Amino acid sequence: MSTTSDAVPRFERTAGTSPSTGRWRRATTSVWRGRDADPRWVRPVLLVLLLTTGVLYLVGLSESGWANPFYSAAAQAGSQSWEAWFYGSSDAANAITVDKPPAALWVTGLSVRVFGLSSWSILVPQALEGVAAVALLYATVRRRSTPAAGLIAGALLATTPVAVLMFRFNNPDALLVLLMIAATWAVLTSIDTGRARFLCWAGVFIGLGFLTKQLQVFLVLPGLGLAYLWAAPHGLGRRVRHLLVAGGAVVLAGGWWVAVVELVPDSWRPYVGGSQDNSFLELTFGYNGFGRLTGDETGSVGATHGWGETGLGRMFSSEFGGNISWLLPAAFLLAIAGFVVTRRAPRTDAHRAGYLAWAGWLLVTFVAFSFMSGIIHPYYTVALAPAVAALVATGAVDLWRLRSARWALPVLAVVVAVSTAWSVVLLSRSADFVPWVRWVVLVAGVLAVAGFVAAAFVRGPVSGQLRGSLRQAGAVAAAIAVLAGPTSYSLQTASTAHTGAIVSAGPTVSSGFGMAGGVPGTRGGGQFSGMFAHGGAGGQTGQRTFGPPTGTGGTTGSAGTGLGTRSARGGGAGGLLGASTPGAALTALLEADAGSYSWVAATTGSNNAAGYQLATQEPVMAVGGFNGTDPAPTLAQFQAHVAAGDIHYYVASSSMASTTSGGSDDANEISEWVAANFTATTVDGTTVYDLTAS
Repeated sequence: MSTTSDAVPRFERTAGTSPSTGRWRRATTSVWRGRDADPRWVRPVLLVLLLTTGVLYLVGLSESGWANPFYSAAAQAGSQSWEAWFYGSSDAANAITVDKPPAALWVTGLSVRVFGLSSWSILVPQALEGVAAVALLYATVRRRSTPAAGLIAGALLATTPVAVLMFRFNNPDALLVLLMIAATWAVLTSIDTGRARFLCWAGVFIGLGFLTKQLQVFLVLPGLGLAYLWAAPHGLGRRVRHLLVAGGAVVLAGGWWVAVVELVPDSWRPYVGGSQDNSFLELTFGYNGFGRLTGDETGSVGATHGWGETGLGRMFSSEFGGNISWLLPAAFLLAIAGFVVTRRAPRTDAHRAGYLAWAGWLLVTFVAFSFMSGIIHPYYTVALAPAVAALVATGAVDLWRLRSARWALPVLAVVVAVSTAWSVVLLSRSADFVPWVRWVVLVAGVLAVAGFVAAAFVRGPVSGQLRGSLRQAGAVAAAIAVLAGPTSYSLQTASTAHTGAIVSAGPTVSSGFGMAGGVPGTRGGGQFSGMFAHGGAGGQTGQRTFGPPTGTGGTTGSAGTGLGTRSARGGGAGGLLGASTPGAALTALLEADAGSYSWVAATTGSNNAAGYQLATQEPVMAVGGFNGTDPAPTLAQFQAHVAAGDIHYYVASSSMASTTSGGSDDANEISEWVAANFTATTVDGTTVYDLTAS
């Protein structure tokens, strides 16, 4: 007999229902129903959006294998050694770190430690970060606009080609984007509520973003700071004090790890990869900092202007355009429209504060990426995607809510026309890629523009009903026009394996910048790999070769993917930007008696080392770090390791670029010393030296 009280809500009044079951049912109903103030369709649509995003980011994920082996090897090392996990070391014996701070590796390293080493354990964390980013962007936009705007923003982010690429890949950018959205959410929530603790949380998220990809996260600070300084519901002095406190939170959240690295004696920790003096501060402000803006990056690879022409057109170029630029013009136009719409709002208006935050994010990041002269890759542009999505969604919904005003629909028509024209241009760059999509975009765009313009100016006795029909038809056509292009690129990106150090979204385009003289880019991954992934005996003209001048042979290494997977052959390794895939005999040789050595092998370049390390799951020393230009180890240090019996084999490598900007030559000296003092043998076409043989 049920003892349920009459006070129990009606949906719990079921025979045998316990209080815990009732609470579960209430929670389930709440999850599906959502907020009471929202229309009933909002929460189901959100759940479908998140489920679809998860499918897009997870299905076929393992086809990319180790994806970026540079970071995969570091995750494997972190799963074996807590010291390697803490510092972000490339190997479990802690010779050298990756050339980034370790926050993203903390996530993947823990995943590998818990679930074992596999493509899934490395890549799933980024996919889940992508779903979380879509959900958080929805929540952030929804609060300042409408649920519809939040859903549109989430959908636009989920289907941005470069976002699909990065949330299915193991670069730090996935976590970086999530943290930047979290910081924006916290700042805007602080403006809404007047509670400074949310601003402090924003500082924490920015600090963690610094530990993910250093100074890049600071590109969102001008917009966030301006939004708070302008719109927070406090006096000016208090607003300034709050920002200073939030700055302290940034320093604490990001600086504690830096302090550890800088204060711990060099001999107690791994070498800081990417630096020339074993200093994380030098890495932060040099190679990974202002050097990216000026091009003065000691130890980097690439001649002057080797990263393409700078200027406002860079984000629309063949190399970058298909990744991010589909809705860039619309985002700028709708940001302007949004400021016009909110021009009479009070200073503390949270809606306009949202425009300030997102527009500041977009403008500063766009200018930085457009004019930086140092290393830049197309996948960096994922940092623009949330701001583009938020501005397009918010601005479009604002204009739609004002559709009765005669000027609103013509402005929307202009935005759709520009977006349609640019989408057709981008699709035309991939002439063989589903050509019919271009016609769908063009026809839908024309219909949308015609519908909006006609709805704005139609007159007559039945004009009200006719205007409504024209508006709705225009909205449907506009959605098709602006979404068909990027969605098709996103689906192609999700269905294509991507491996190597440099990847790019979408199908092959007709042209793209390369490095050091304009080597054509190849889409889908490794677009610069062709310059670095060739080698063989002695290397080719224009290349700096590490290893003996003859007999280097080569194993097949992954150099990136186009519509499948590109491979390259190069002196025992995949080259500078692609990892090797050693044969069974070489793998067995390296694994033999592995427990007797700190490193089963050493080879020049982190990607070269990563392939051997992932194959054997044993530490492999990356001589010279990523580019082979770090003084780690020096020749004297390497000789000391050999004398102590720490390293079993040296694997010869080639395919390192000659167009380096300074940096150490220790890696070349080490390879020459090994060739002069040890006997070479060939295993699976790869030259190997036994460093324990007299």
